[in-house]
Amino acid sequence: MAEFWPVADVLAYLAGSWRAERTVRDLASGAEGAFTGTTAFEPLDELDEGESGLLHHESGTFVWQGVARPAERTLRFLPGDGAGRADVRFSDGSPFHDLDLTSGRHIADHPCAADLYRGEFTVRDADHWRTVWRVAGPTKDLVLTTDYTRNHRAP
Repeated sequence: MAEFWPVADVLAYLAGSWRAERTVRDLASGAEGAFTGTTAFEPLDELDEGESGLLHHESGTFVWQGVARPAERTLRFLPGDGAGRADVRFSDGSPFHDLDLTSGRHIADHPCAADLYRGEFTVRDADHWRTVWRVAGPTKDLVLTTDYTRNHRAP
């Protein structure tokens, strides 16, 4: 079994519903949290957004220091330069990072004020992928690891 699973068409691969399980570690304080929820990738054109690509909507529960609260976020995955690539944007359309899964693995950087977000994306197979974001700088020292498992619909 290969360590990484190459993806020929990133938008086709991501389309659908995924279970998301995330751990969050604050390396400075030692605090830990967890997110459990669902990530849905739906076509933007079906949502009348006026552009092609996928709308990524994540929703679930985030537990931090024993306190559970609802959490959600929305991103846009737009076609990149080739089918295995995407341009990932925040919900307001501002740039987040590029994504190239043609080898099954990608590293992306996102500077945010004085902090740097470095994401590693790895595809394990047709139904499993992972992101690990390392956030380092004067205001944050975090590791966020998210495992995604495809939700299959009953026949």
